[in-house]
Amino acid sequence: MLVGYSGGLDSQALLHLLARHRDAWPERMLEAVYVDHGLQAAAADWGRHCARVCRDLNVPLQILKVDARPANGESPEAAARRARYAALAAELGPDAALLTAHHRDDQAETLLLQLLRGAGPHGLAAMPASSRLGQGWLLRPLLGVERADLLAYARAHHLRWVEDLSNADPAFDRNYLRRTILPLLAERWPAVTRNLARSARLCAETAAWLDQEAKADLAHVATARADALDVSALGALREIRQRNVVRHWLRRLGLPVPDHRHVQRILHDSLTAGRDRQPRVRWPGAEIRRYRDQLYAMRPLAPHDAGRAFIWRSCAETWPALELPGVGRLRMQETAGAGLRADVLTGGWLTVRFRAGGERLRPVGRRHRQELKKLLQEAAIPPWERDRVPLLYQGDALLAAVGLGVAADCAADADAIGWQPILDRP
Repeated sequence: MLVGYSGGLDSQALLHLLARHRDAWPERMLEAVYVDHGLQAAAADWGRHCARVCRDLNVPLQILKVDARPANGESPEAAARRARYAALAAELGPDAALLTAHHRDDQAETLLLQLLRGAGPHGLAAMPASSRLGQGWLLRPLLGVERADLLAYARAHHLRWVEDLSNADPAFDRNYLRRTILPLLAERWPAVTRNLARSARLCAETAAWLDQEAKADLAHVATARADALDVSALGALREIRQRNVVRHWLRRLGLPVPDHRHVQRILHDSLTAGRDRQPRVRWPGAEIRRYRDQLYAMRPLAPHDAGRAFIWRSCAETWPALELPGVGRLRMQETAGAGLRADVLTGGWLTVRFRAGGERLRPVGRRHRQELKKLLQEAAIPPWERDRVPLLYQGDALLAAVGLGVAADCAADADAIGWQPILDRP
């Protein structure tokens, strides 16, 4: 159990509570993690405070430093959250859970923020009590507890915590809600946080039902690629189901979900375009393109130098993964009856290049060598991916175009072990 520990009141109370009762989970190890975003001058002092507290509680502490600088068009709050959860997700194995101290007041603030942004049921569901994070889980055990109860607990146990002065800055939307709007609402409706939390639970139920419907529709519009949908099948759905399945598909891919305006553009531009057109709709962090009869979703393409070459070396008869900037991660997978013959790779190294024009390859199943350009077109490889297809060479001999095929005269026999080059895209 990894506790997200900032040194503030909420996480101080959660860590103390878990440390007091750790004997109830003898099979679980309790740890704390402090994330230094590099944004506050006092961050180092807060880290030292966290270290002292954890030492007194006999709880191991990790300190993670992250780069929380916002991207273009990204708010500082969103950038800090993105960097924080990315770092924390990397710490979780399949048998681990991150526990955060989000409480009922946080849930009410989150719902109001989402409502003011025009969110639908998934946004209004606010924060779930449990969800997947990386290989592990994210748990919020205090969602039903008011902050006033945490404050009472901290005072009863004489806890000391740090105060982040930025939490009082009304320039941040959440602070403005917390310090100005919610107190006014509570004067008129004392049960406001409890009622808003209940609304979030009801929206979560609706979102779960919508996901079930979208999952069924996705089975009909899916293609062999997880990042592509069949345009004709999508167009056969009613518009409300089109919007629902597109949003669900993007969430499954881990991409930012676009607002209503961008969803409408996706459906209009992509579904009405001619087969020879290649419309593209972009929004922060993602884009959708159409090629032939498929829609492709992806993050914006990173810069890529197609003229660059890489040396890929084996190590003790294995092939360590090779990082290709702007392209992905190249690896070799041992495969029965497919891929490159082992004796082809005895030299211990290959050259990885990209298409420059004029390359020819005779893949398995073809009688003659053909231009790589034609093979890529026949395989319906989207145009924006063609210059990012890694080509494996041994000297001047083209052995394989990754994702397209290996040269027939270098291929493993049906009853032999081969090595299949695979590209994991970012």
